[in-house]
Amino acid sequence: MNRYQIEIEIYEGKGGRLQKHGDEIIYPDTTKEGICAWMYRGDGQQSYRVGQRFRYPDDVGKICPWLLASMDGFIKVLRYGGTLPWNYAGTPYEKVMDSEGVTTEFVRCPDPSASGIVVKIIRTKIAD
Repeated sequence: MNRYQIEIEIYEGKGGRLQKHGDEIIYPDTTKEGICAWMYRGDGQQSYRVGQRFRYPDDVGKICPWLLASMDGFIKVLRYGGTLPWNYAGTPYEKVMDSEGVTTEFVRCPDPSASGIVVKIIRTKIAD
């Protein structure tokens, strides 16, 4: 059986940097500003950003539970060597499908507002 490495990359989304006035935290209107609350993070930490990657399953504790639930079926398919038939040719979400190398899949989080983000799941075959 083939072995794979799975990574999750933030492909689209908006975070930000927590703002303070003295000790008071200034919270943005995430929905109005299109900011993903998960990417934003808290108390002066740098927010997650487009291009940042997480290893699966090692980093699941760092990933938004709603987003993780949206990816679950896709990850299961990719982990066991499968692919999904659509490829979105000619769009920013065009997939790579290479059973001997890298295969990708794009997933949108369930947030229906402009705060929603897109991640790219990247499966890489591990050489024996």
